[in-house]
Amino acid sequence: MIRFDNVSKRYSEGHDALLGVNFELESGEMAFLTGHSGAGKSTLLKLIMLIERPTRGQVLIGGKNLARISASQIPYLRRQIGVVFQNHQLLFDRTVFDNVALPLQISGMPLKDQGKRVRAALDKVGLLHKEKENPMALSGGEQQRVGIARAVVNKPAILLADEPTGNLDPQLSAEIMQLFQDFQNVGVTVLIATHDISLIESMPCPLMELSHGRLIRSDMDALRSTSDE
Repeated sequence: MIRFDNVSKRYSEGHDALLGVNFELESGEMAFLTGHSGAGKSTLLKLIMLIERPTRGQVLIGGKNLARISASQIPYLRRQIGVVFQNHQLLFDRTVFDNVALPLQISGMPLKDQGKRVRAALDKVGLLHKEKENPMALSGGEQQRVGIARAVVNKPAILLADEPTGNLDPQLSAEIMQLFQDFQNVGVTVLIATHDISLIESMPCPLMELSHGRLIRSDMDALRSTSDE
């Protein structure tokens, strides 16, 4: 589902954010991405989202080489990718319902079809009863759940999360991770960038570790070899 073939990314000022990165995350798999601040985690996610383009190498999503994706095709690709941010990025001048509905509005879904999809997403994260509230009235954990509902309302094939539990206590972090596992269990490919070592150690998921732009650890192949035995 997500494949990096010898991917490097150098920014215009000469900084190498990624150097020769290779990995494959198959459909329905869930993995952690970790590394020190500045290791290249955010750049890697931006390449998947087509916010950035690689300097060298190939990024493939569902077998499609992103280098061959035209500007007009980018919005369609992005609808297949849900993104969860650490700071939620919610709009506080709108209700919970309207925040979750935003990707559907952008994609042009008819208004009559939006309600069912939004309420299904909110129900999945346990916040259906909060649909009319302003996000400011919610706790940090509830705001993160709204962000997750918004990320999955388009029923994406891929779910990316950038430090999704960075502002949450351990119990709330565990609840959020359970939601990610629930989505994986129905076939969504999940990639979570995090510094939270205790969280990583508590989950039976493969780990990829970046250091100064290089992938220095990947459990993906070892995990598949074990499952094939």
